[in-house]
Amino acid sequence: MEEHQLAGGVANAGKVVRVGDEVLRPANEFSASIRSLLLALRATGFDGVPEPLGVAADGRERFRFIGGDVPIPPYPEWVQRDDALASVARLLRRYHEAAMAFDPAGLTWSEEMVDPVGGSIVLHNDVCLENVVFRDGVAVALIDFDFAAPGRPIFDVVQFTRMCIPVDDDVNAPRLGWLPSDKPARLRLVADAYGCDAAQRAELLTLLHESIERGGQFVRRRVEGGDPNFVAMWNEMGGPERFERRRRWWLDRYEDFAEALR
Repeated sequence: MEEHQLAGGVANAGKVVRVGDEVLRPANEFSASIRSLLLALRATGFDGVPEPLGVAADGRERFRFIGGDVPIPPYPEWVQRDDALASVARLLRRYHEAAMAFDPAGLTWSEEMVDPVGGSIVLHNDVCLENVVFRDGVAVALIDFDFAAPGRPIFDVVQFTRMCIPVDDDVNAPRLGWLPSDKPARLRLVADAYGCDAAQRAELLTLLHESIERGGQFVRRRVEGGDPNFVAMWNEMGGPERFERRRRWWLDRYEDFAEALR
């Protein structure tokens, strides 16, 4: 059957295709661990992740296609609505609850975006809008688990929050199509929809501060490694100034975000 390229992504841009009701994507050194995770999750009844179907003759991974909408930049207005954001937070909470039953010991995981403290629950670590499938504006599945690794659930919430509120300045954010919004209020919305208690809200703010301060370490590593997709993104988004500008903006707005979580 004819292959149809699926849009989106950076690391695997142009390499993920649909063939009938299947998706073929490049395998990597962590693919076996990720398949074990996804199969275990689906065995619990959680259907918000792809269904692995094995490996194709050419070595590509096979997954059941998940019907719906996957937004890519410039992000459409519907996916920027508060109810869409809340639905992702609720899906992420359900994912974490299902993942509690999975034992990641003895398996190999990516260290690219890993929680430095570690943990026993395998996190997605890259919940951006391009990695979420929506139906009628509601998040129904998480996709692209290449950076999955054990950690603390709140660390996953922080990564998702930073990219999907987004916690970014008014120069960077519009480049991805983001419209003006009350970002502190959207942070509170995520905490409420996920079900964060007082301790988790404090930890969310602390980890978000650390994440912003670290800036684009992951992107810098990919750029320095010569990855052409990341080099192109780095140049299009303004290089190192993009992250320094965001850091300054965050320090100026920090108290607004802190107040929103109280």
